[in-house]
Amino acid sequence: MITPVRRVTAACVLSAALAACAATPQPVRPAPSATTTAPSAPPTLAPGPGGLTPVFKNGSRTHGRTVALTFDADMTADQGARAAAGEHFDNPGLIAALRELKVPATVFMTGRWAEQYPEQARSLGRDPLFEVANHSYSHYAFTGDCYGLPTVSGDRMRADVERAYAAFRRAGVPDARPYFRFPGGCYDRRALKALTPVGVTAVQWDVVSGDAFATDAEAVTRQVLEGVRPGSVVVMHCTRSAAPTTERVVRTVVPQLHERGFRFVKVSELIGS
Repeated sequence: MITPVRRVTAACVLSAALAACAATPQPVRPAPSATTTAPSAPPTLAPGPGGLTPVFKNGSRTHGRTVALTFDADMTADQGARAAAGEHFDNPGLIAALRELKVPATVFMTGRWAEQYPEQARSLGRDPLFEVANHSYSHYAFTGDCYGLPTVSGDRMRADVERAYAAFRRAGVPDARPYFRFPGGCYDRRALKALTPVGVTAVQWDVVSGDAFATDAEAVTRQVLEGVRPGSVVVMHCTRSAAPTTERVVRTVVPQLHERGFRFVKVSELIGS
């Protein structure tokens, strides 16, 4: 706390004879405080039917030629030993390509990934080119029979999502978005109801890149270019071991979509438009 200071101003009057200087204390007025504007909250969708977590798939088809590239930074809770043995669940080359091309993107990150790569998570979270969103902590499925993923029980779904946000904060991500992507994209009414108290918007996609476990970059590129429409959300991956072609695909897709008049945006812009 700053204590007010009083300043003494001396007014000296000279006449034929020397007059004394009288001192009159004057209060110091506080300087006007700088006006700060709080950052606006990221746009979200209103709850769905029955108050369930809303689901966003794509943006407007008529409000300009925009497209959002999204990247899942996947790492399941039980893959620590594989990472310790040298498997790369990150992809610095991909992130460098996005920065080089000046392409904004949304990264759906698992909490376990943020724990494994805290410096990269912090760098993404503090770079205005990107926004970090939630992909669960464990990358366990929220339904049964979801691409062979382990499942999280219904009573642990909310805690799993909140645990991911806690992991982001520990890594130094200052403002993770209130967007959630279900592992594998698998969800049902029970899962949507479980996440309602968290206040997130579930984000799906309308273009499957096919980069997961792909080795043919040209085939992935064709699939993206053939699928993109105004307002599209493209799902890709930010894991070298599971998606080794993604950097090459991005370096080809971005200039071609630019030539078609598309503008790249984050998911938040699509939701807010």
